[in-house]
Amino acid sequence: MTDSSPQPASAKALLPLALFLILFLGTGLYFQNEGVEYAFYQLPSPVAILPAIVLGILLSKQAFEERINTFVAGVGDNNIITMCVIYLLAGAFSTVAEATGGVDAMVALGLSIIPAAFLLPGLFIIAGVISTAMGTSMGTLAALAPVVLGIGEATDISLPLLAGVLVSGAMFGDNLSIISDTTIAATRTQGCTMRDKFRANLKIAIPAAIVTVLWLVTYDTSGVPLNVPDANLWLAIPYFAIIILAVLGLNVFAVLGLGIVMAAAFGMVTVDYEWVAFSQDIYKGFESMQEIFLLSLLIGGLSALIRQQGGLAFLAHFVEAAANKVSKHKQRASAIGVAGLTALTNLCVANNTVSILLAGEVSKRLAKIGNLAPRQSASILDIFACVVQGALPYGAQALLMGASFKISPLSVSIHTGYCFILAAVAIAIIIWRRPLEDREPAPETVV
Repeated sequence: MTDSSPQPASAKALLPLALFLILFLGTGLYFQNEGVEYAFYQLPSPVAILPAIVLGILLSKQAFEERINTFVAGVGDNNIITMCVIYLLAGAFSTVAEATGGVDAMVALGLSIIPAAFLLPGLFIIAGVISTAMGTSMGTLAALAPVVLGIGEATDISLPLLAGVLVSGAMFGDNLSIISDTTIAATRTQGCTMRDKFRANLKIAIPAAIVTVLWLVTYDTSGVPLNVPDANLWLAIPYFAIIILAVLGLNVFAVLGLGIVMAAAFGMVTVDYEWVAFSQDIYKGFESMQEIFLLSLLIGGLSALIRQQGGLAFLAHFVEAAANKVSKHKQRASAIGVAGLTALTNLCVANNTVSILLAGEVSKRLAKIGNLAPRQSASILDIFACVVQGALPYGAQALLMGASFKISPLSVSIHTGYCFILAAVAIAIIIWRRPLEDREPAPETVV
């Protein structure tokens, strides 16, 4: 029987990953050239990865049974399974809360408290709060786009600017939310708690958000009328509850479980939400996470094959060497390596969660080499995945806003100021400050 221990570093072992990226990116570029909407989502990622898995199995030097065992062990990895269950719970909460009117309540609450002169910063903050609560940038954009489009059509405010502000706020929340699939993927792959990653993220995201707000204040919108949709504001309470509970450090399963129950309970009291609808919406939430659920499992298996064949070791050495050329400081070099690897991966796959899953294990290895705390590598992973995703003209966010506002996705990307500001702030902190210097980072356990 062939030895199942990891093989020496090998570039050849990365061929399955390259095949996946070529299929996923190449198909997306083809459909985009053909003018197909959501071009990069025409080939489902769980299908695109299947040929890569076959290639990974064929390249292995293990006995055939051992190859399959390696793949299955990767699929069943504790972190992968935990992450997938969290995906399901997050999807259930989001769907139940939306069905009971929670999204409308969040939109109405935001629009009712912002003055016209503070419209653009207000929209950025509203999108950020809703995205943080919902855990999805796409859900936030879908909820806010009709309202904001109406504002744009009734005024002379640039539609690309409005679209860019919405995407900026949505990515701010997506990056921070404890129920976002990006946060779930980042914390599980790096081995840290949601709370620790959230706190590390705040140190970078809040300064970037403040700069963004100051920039948006320079636009004069004092004469713009606001139409607030009708909604029961009490239905926003479950969203705020899960944020508070997560920050307090409650186990993520308990947070999401309580959130689902609270959203349903408020719906039953206020809008006659029924038990049958509740059970159906939970399943709809599960279905909404189907693609990322399946992809996470399959990537876990593929990563195990690549790791066993020495591919991840080769990639880690390559990225580490490149980062060391940029900075001789070990922690700074690791942070640069994690940021660069994540950004490059996201450019290829146009999906921030997928890029985190692909870059996660190598990033964890780089963080360990550079003595970078897990919360810091998780924060950097999530930040740079969201930065690139928000600024991509062929990303789902820009494509959705382009289609909704009937404008070019490129014009949307150009106006996502927060994403560029967040990148600048993160890079500045990595290079010039020493918060990455946690000299002896305390061990962090996953909750």
